[in-house]
Amino acid sequence: MDDDHQYEQGSALAPFKHGIFRSVWFASLASNFGSLIQSVGAAWLMTSIATSSDMVALVQASISLPIMLFSLASGALADSYDRRRVMLTAQCFMFAVSAALTLFAYLGLITPWLLLTFTFLIGCGTALNNPSWQASVGDMVPRTVMPAAVALNSMGFNMTRSVGPAIGGIIVAAAGAAAAFAVNTLSYFAIIFVLFRWRPEYPANPLPRETLGQAMGAGLRYVAMSPNIGKVLLRSFAFGFTAVVIQALLPLVARDLVAGGPLTYGIMLGAFGVGAVGGALISGRIRSSLSSESIVRSAFLGFALCSWIAAFSSNAWLTSAGLLIGGASWVLALSHFNITVQMSTPRWVVGRALSIYQMATFGGMALGSWIWGLVAESNGASTALVAAGIVMLVGAAIGFFLPLPEHTALNLDPLNRFREPHLALDVRPRSGPIVISIEFIIREEDVPAFLDAMTERRRVRRRDGARNWVLARDLENPEIWVETYHTPTWLEYIRHNQRATHADAVIGDKLRALHSGPQPPRVHRLIERPTSLAAALGSHKGHIELH
Repeated sequence: MDDDHQYEQGSALAPFKHGIFRSVWFASLASNFGSLIQSVGAAWLMTSIATSSDMVALVQASISLPIMLFSLASGALADSYDRRRVMLTAQCFMFAVSAALTLFAYLGLITPWLLLTFTFLIGCGTALNNPSWQASVGDMVPRTVMPAAVALNSMGFNMTRSVGPAIGGIIVAAAGAAAAFAVNTLSYFAIIFVLFRWRPEYPANPLPRETLGQAMGAGLRYVAMSPNIGKVLLRSFAFGFTAVVIQALLPLVARDLVAGGPLTYGIMLGAFGVGAVGGALISGRIRSSLSSESIVRSAFLGFALCSWIAAFSSNAWLTSAGLLIGGASWVLALSHFNITVQMSTPRWVVGRALSIYQMATFGGMALGSWIWGLVAESNGASTALVAAGIVMLVGAAIGFFLPLPEHTALNLDPLNRFREPHLALDVRPRSGPIVISIEFIIREEDVPAFLDAMTERRRVRRRDGARNWVLARDLENPEIWVETYHTPTWLEYIRHNQRATHADAVIGDKLRALHSGPQPPRVHRLIERPTSLAAALGSHKGHIELH
């Protein structure tokens, strides 16, 4: 192994060797800096123009809700279209909305519901941007340094969080919320410029693009048939639901529990960011010494402690010390969830998998912002913070029953073994339905191992788009086993086979090793046909089409 490769695998700064990652990372610093200043301005403006605690909490909910609602469609766009163009569209949209927000605030036309509308629209832009942004990490750096790249992205965001909110508080205190919104508007220019100049090389796909509905369905199916990702979704929802209490109620903590102003609020957010930077810096070392479940469980417990300190403290510095723990716990949990999803997903569906992960996380955050806001409105912020901390203990306890998987070095690159067979009939891409049967000859002593392998084969087949999967045994020749599945069209059959990865090939290799016939397992590819002319004429145009 050469020195450069050792550096790639071992250094937390290895992603910076790749120019586009470096450029986007620094441009994102400016954009994140502006976004945090805008968040301070929006949250504090709401405390000034609204009379209820739940309206303050709804600022965070209005940003999180679009990510829950629209991320899956955005993930499908990220996997189907040029991710750079998707990100450019999202950034330009957020720039336009931020400019309009600045103008309305400057003219004094903002009402509570109008402010929520603007923050909701900015959340829509974030929902469009995030899956393409997260998936593009794999386009900027090789897979060996992806965990370091994800950690650096978290660190970059939280570096701005450590100082941005405090500066945002100064700006709001000195010049008002409109000035904070103006700074955010200007911050989009750097990332738009870098994305405009980037020319990524995406692998050519000879197959036609899936429709948006098909792509969304394929993403949902992949995640549903991936148990490890399902565990991440459950824990990320629980973490988002509970941990958002700090972000949602911190303006009330600053105003009511420690009797501060916008500068105090900014300093507290800054303390949270400093803790998050510390968590990002030590995340690599922690991942090498603790299990995945131990990291996430510790993050839940750390955030519970942070929430309780904020609930009972009347001293801004003590509350800020607790927020250091909360910030570290926040970044350790969320970056670990992100890395687990990215390392468990092949490139063809990574945008959709990340979008579903974000739907779970931000769905929890949106629901939590609303619930904890209602609790704070009726019982006070302290009660809401204590209750959220108790629920965090439940989130930690889930790991005793559904522990998170360990990171494994799966090779999820495309297998590229499949070659479209020569067919005697004229089958078009939309011809179908297609029936595939594969015949195995299995010795009696190998049946248990064969069934174990077929259990995993069934999951992978269905995950990649197969329907009506069946395993049958010949009653007259019990050594003959037949695997059968359907695809709607010939095109979907090709797409199904092109989704196979090197990790999936292990199952096929095991089945071929168990096959005891003199020839490889026999494959039959069939097309369903109606038995009457009337049925044939009544069939959907996309089916049959056989000449």
